[in-house]
Amino acid sequence: MAIQKKVPLRKCVATGEMLPKKSMIRVVRSKEGEVSVDLTGKKSGRGAYVSKSEQAVEIARKKNVLGHHLEAQVPEEVYEELIRVIRRESIL
Repeated sequence: MAIQKKVPLRKCVATGEMLPKKSMIRVVRSKEGEVSVDLTGKKSGRGAYVSKSEQAVEIARKKNVLGHHLEAQVPEEVYEELIRVIRRESIL
């Protein structure tokens, strides 16, 4: 009998959905207050997860949910990078 491995779930800050960690992108705020996209999921700092959909990124941008969660100013480049990552993965 195969043992089922537990899939780690995370909540999308934009949509509120609980999804497998692998189907989300982590955005992290470092101790220095720098906000960046964490594709490895291993950077240290406060993290927030966003679904891999452009709609979720747009919701996060409009409502500034990443800014609230990370308690930091989220630069426009972070949202642009999220959309680039999503588009690149949708091609593959």
